[in-house]
Amino acid sequence: MIIDCHAHVSAPAELWAYKAGLLASRGSHGRGGVRVSDEQIRAAANKVEMGPYGHLDYLKHVHTDKQLISPRPFQMMHSEKPPRVVQWFTEECNNIIYRQTKIFPELFVGVAGLPQVAGRPIEESIPELVRCVRELGFKGCLLNPDPYENSGQEAPPLGDRYWYPLYEKVCELDVPVHIHGAGSRSERTSYSLHFINEESIAVIGLVNSNVFKDFPNLKIVISHGGGAIPYQVGRFEAGGLRQGERFTVGMRKLYYDTVLYSQAAVELLIKTVGWERCLFGAECPGVGSVKDPETGRTLDDVAPSIKGIQWLTEEQKDMILAGNARKLFKLND
Repeated sequence: MIIDCHAHVSAPAELWAYKAGLLASRGSHGRGGVRVSDEQIRAAANKVEMGPYGHLDYLKHVHTDKQLISPRPFQMMHSEKPPRVVQWFTEECNNIIYRQTKIFPELFVGVAGLPQVAGRPIEESIPELVRCVRELGFKGCLLNPDPYENSGQEAPPLGDRYWYPLYEKVCELDVPVHIHGAGSRSERTSYSLHFINEESIAVIGLVNSNVFKDFPNLKIVISHGGGAIPYQVGRFEAGGLRQGERFTVGMRKLYYDTVLYSQAAVELLIKTVGWERCLFGAECPGVGSVKDPETGRTLDDVAPSIKGIQWLTEEQKDMILAGNARKLFKLND
């Protein structure tokens, strides 16, 4: 069994046309909506768009049995104004995801996007979280630590009390938060690099805070293997030891996906945080959907990198590939 905890929706073109209309009118024409049939949603899931295969065929190719799907983060436009365009677009993304989970119930599980608007209280995102979990059956939510999208203004670090209302609500709902950056408005930093930067900052902000003292049941997954932190962990371990605490102990209060496209990076992550804190992720199809001429496999065919680790037991490999996600996201419920 392989459960990919980190994947994004392959949506019909009508969703992106809807977004373009909202941006063009700034919502002055009203909310509107995405009008598509189930057949159009099926067709989008089969369309070859990112990489050598369509979404459904891709999952067969890499032997993935189930995916948790969320909005494509770089499309979420959290820094746009007015707030209503962010709200409406996020709702429509979540609605498309919900319909995909109904069309392919054995394959897809919903993870909500939040209508985070730069500079607005996080409380404004909570009603959509509640709708997605209680009405649509979603199992978690994405959280963008930088709603300003690298535009020059800074959001509070994730240890700040600004985020506490959301932490309180996800604990009440008993669903995980999956940390994932969104767009980048900087010419200097691509959105892909911005993801890694923000996820690194997220780990630091959470570990060096009281969040897990105040919310001991909070469940947080960090995308892309924790950004750059596992590679640079010694620098932060040194800082922690000066304060009488090990940084790596705090790191193991978080969970991490394995959206890392090299064997060495996957092994380093598992050695740093332990197999118990790692959830299989491939983000497939996505950035890694390109064939490596040396191996003949796509970079996002991550499962062989885990199966090939000789110092893990078969039980430990199975927990990374499926068991940890099943437990954390309550997929047996």
